[in-house]
Amino acid sequence: MHQKSERRIFPFTKLKVNHFLLKADMFTCLSWYNRKTKASKERETCEQYLPLILEDFTQKIKTAALEHKKTTSFKLYEHFHARIKTADSMAEKCQRKNLPLTAESALKQIRDAIGIRIITGFVDDIYQIIDFIRQMPGIHIFKEKDYINQVKPNGYRSYHLILEVETPYPDCYGKTPGKYFIEVQLRTIAMDSWASLEHQIKNPERIERELKRCADELASCDLTMQTIRNLIQESNERED
Repeated sequence: MHQKSERRIFPFTKLKVNHFLLKADMFTCLSWYNRKTKASKERETCEQYLPLILEDFTQKIKTAALEHKKTTSFKLYEHFHARIKTADSMAEKCQRKNLPLTAESALKQIRDAIGIRIITGFVDDIYQIIDFIRQMPGIHIFKEKDYINQVKPNGYRSYHLILEVETPYPDCYGKTPGKYFIEVQLRTIAMDSWASLEHQIKNPERIERELKRCADELASCDLTMQTIRNLIQESNERED
């Protein structure tokens, strides 16, 4: 009789435990869904301002380029490429860096939702553009890396900036004016050509020495081209 009682209670007890586990799983899933939905809405709210911020910054750079050409008759840059990361790309990078899927992670901690690459004809133009950016109101250079004067061991050359831009739009913290980040890379045509080639090679370490030699030769070409342009400018100034 006692054993029969135990057999009756045991299935009931097991069912009861599973019921609570099921409820716990449901609460966990709902909590995760709510957090994800909230993060998605925050990101979507901020994402609508990214094209406006990019357009404003782009116009300022293009205006500076027009003024530079009027004054010097030389282009300030050859190519201007810009992109805004997709929501999926932002989420993937957050996951890769083990960051929570939040607007703060995507826009404040990673800081490359807006990306710009400026390709110049000459090295001096890179530093002229940087000087102009430094003088732009409402823009703070949050971080910079000069890989032109401090070349990477593999030969990579470029100038990287992370800009903190004050905007009239609310940010992911709800602050107005809000602050957003723009990642800027500046390279000469030669630097960009090398970086594009290096990026396509699956195992660059196997030909590391050749890549480094190629990068150094292209840097020498940049220096020669810069010298030629300086001579042209000096000649024009003497004629004037």
